[in-house]
Amino acid sequence: MGKNSWFLITATFLCAQSLFAQQNVLNAKTPQDMRESASASVMISDKPISYAYVDERDILWSKTVWEVIDLDERINFPLYYPVDTVSLDVSRRSLYDVLVKNIKSGNIKDVYVDSYFSEKRDFKDLKATLQKVDTTDMGIQALNAGEAVPEEYITRREITSADIEQYLIKGMWYFDKRLGELKYRLIGLAPVAPDVNFIDDDSVDPEENKVPLFWVWYPSVRDVLHKAQVFNQSNPSNFISFDMLLNARRFNSMIYREDNEFGDREIKDYIVKNALFQLIESNRIKEAIRDKEQDMWSY
Repeated sequence: MGKNSWFLITATFLCAQSLFAQQNVLNAKTPQDMRESASASVMISDKPISYAYVDERDILWSKTVWEVIDLDERINFPLYYPVDTVSLDVSRRSLYDVLVKNIKSGNIKDVYVDSYFSEKRDFKDLKATLQKVDTTDMGIQALNAGEAVPEEYITRREITSADIEQYLIKGMWYFDKRLGELKYRLIGLAPVAPDVNFIDDDSVDPEENKVPLFWVWYPSVRDVLHKAQVFNQSNPSNFISFDMLLNARRFNSMIYREDNEFGDREIKDYIVKNALFQLIESNRIKEAIRDKEQDMWSY
């Protein structure tokens, strides 16, 4: 059977699955039937596609890079929305909500302080990073008087998905000499938000107040992210998972650090207070990585 025939069969199968899912929704007798049919049509399999084993001897060249995903960009909106979890079905949540919920429940255990994954954390250790509890002046007066502080004198502020401004990702580009191609493997992921202790303080520069809340070891969270739905901007009737979106690199990002002889210093450390030149340097690193595959085939 020729390549064209295989392509036609595959395309027909995918279209049939998509139409079947839409017909189930349209023919639903109750809202529960609609939710179940929509949920069933999202995942083709129960598990994400496994990564292929890569022998260290097959890695001819590699480069580790750190990137920032700005959630103000439209292409990155699926990682940010929805921020309103009341009016939508429980099956749709933002990436931050999915991560925090599963860290809290214990489904995600590989949570770390930094991108080198040297110091592990659990949810109770993250509370100081994710929430702030403060006492008003009236509460302090009651405390000094030896009285119990009423609940209305205690203010609580938690980081929510609406506060997330960026995601940091760490990954490795490598040239697989066995396959003869340049490939990418995502290693870590971190949500970035204003420091909860100064989040409502107008005297603090918002650009200087952004901190990564925690880092997760990405290979260990793939099963969780595979079960979480993401709105598909190209085809709203066909949802995808966060794992599919991230592995397919369906987002826009900027490199802010690469592994180097200077202790993996960031671009802003050697190009200071010049956003344009920092962006140009980021693009230079991207082009150098892309050109590496062409250089491998040059004689």
